[in-house]
Amino acid sequence: MKLEKLSQSQLKRLKEHKYSCQNVSLLDPFMQVFWNWSLEWFPLWLAPNTMTILGLLVNILTSLLLLFFNPDAKSEAPRWVYLLCAAGLFAYQTLDALDGKQARRTGTSSPLGELFDHGCDSVSTVFVSIAVCSTMQLGHHPDLLFLMIMMSLMLFYTAHWTTYCCGYLKFGYIDVTEGQVMAILCYMASALFGETFWTSKLPVIGAPTWVVPIVFSVSAGAAAIYNMLTVIFTGGVGKNKSTVADTSVLFPVVPIMTALLPAYIIYKKSPSDVFEMHPTLYLLAFGLVAAKVTNKLVVAHMTKSAMDTWDSSLWGPALLFLNQYFNTPVSEYLVLWICLVYCLADLCIYSLQVCTEICDYLNIFCFRISHPPRKMSAGSTPSASPQPSPTPKRTMVTRQSASRN
Repeated sequence: MKLEKLSQSQLKRLKEHKYSCQNVSLLDPFMQVFWNWSLEWFPLWLAPNTMTILGLLVNILTSLLLLFFNPDAKSEAPRWVYLLCAAGLFAYQTLDALDGKQARRTGTSSPLGELFDHGCDSVSTVFVSIAVCSTMQLGHHPDLLFLMIMMSLMLFYTAHWTTYCCGYLKFGYIDVTEGQVMAILCYMASALFGETFWTSKLPVIGAPTWVVPIVFSVSAGAAAIYNMLTVIFTGGVGKNKSTVADTSVLFPVVPIMTALLPAYIIYKKSPSDVFEMHPTLYLLAFGLVAAKVTNKLVVAHMTKSAMDTWDSSLWGPALLFLNQYFNTPVSEYLVLWICLVYCLADLCIYSLQVCTEICDYLNIFCFRISHPPRKMSAGSTPSASPQPSPTPKRTMVTRQSASRN
């Protein structure tokens, strides 16, 4: 697994990066009251990135607990599990909204904060999407389950694709906050009424209850993708309406398609119905690939650099594809586990590598407020009267969650 390092020119452009967004979310103005009140309960010594990662860990653990009880997206978990999932997602939403406020409150805003925030959001999207679809027992409808997860991954990617083109992140009327609130309501419905709630028939139309959130999600998602594609095709800020890196606005479709198209092909050609038998495991594996590719897109935007066609995470799905090509000499279930472990390791190693490089370059800590001492260049000598290391200049950037501030 080759380490993917940032060049000095990329690090320099990242340091100069300034975050910008446009937010017209319907719920954010109301949530601001709670978020501003909540911020006062957090100590000044708590690093913003620590808040972000704690929220993500809680969200992942509660989602995994649900998937443990419902691995086929058809079973029913104990009702307390859904309550924990609702609480976990609410905790993540709150901490994700507060980390940017905490960064400005403590004077520790940095490009790393924005990148870290987006990276955690990309992973959270994977786990929450799968957990919510499992809650509605969409495993009984594998094609619909596959479509909903792929749509969620594509929506998140396209939002940053738009940013790569126009230079700022756009939040629509129905966006992240609204989607999270709907997911929490789905968890609460299962906690209060059980999973039979989703198969009960609606009055008049006679359709199952799960149709309501699905129709809402697909309609909002289709509208969002249309709006984002409009910006992509018309709003490029580079030369000849290109991206911020002066590359083609269409090229970012290639990396995400190399991640998502194999998921569909392997699903349909599997002789052992690996997706139908192990849907959550399958979706987690390919979701982590999509998260890695999305992180690469965010880095490309912040460093104003071109994207690569191939990503090392694609070797995981390649194992599944090659196993099918040679008539599955190895159990697809076993290869799927290998794929999942590899993709998880690849994402973690890449994230650790990028964060370490940025921390070293900006002379900051990732999970601490204080700053490390500056390194002395080779051959330099200390002054006779040592002075405290000056606080490194930091580009004051608003992090993703600050779009909701």
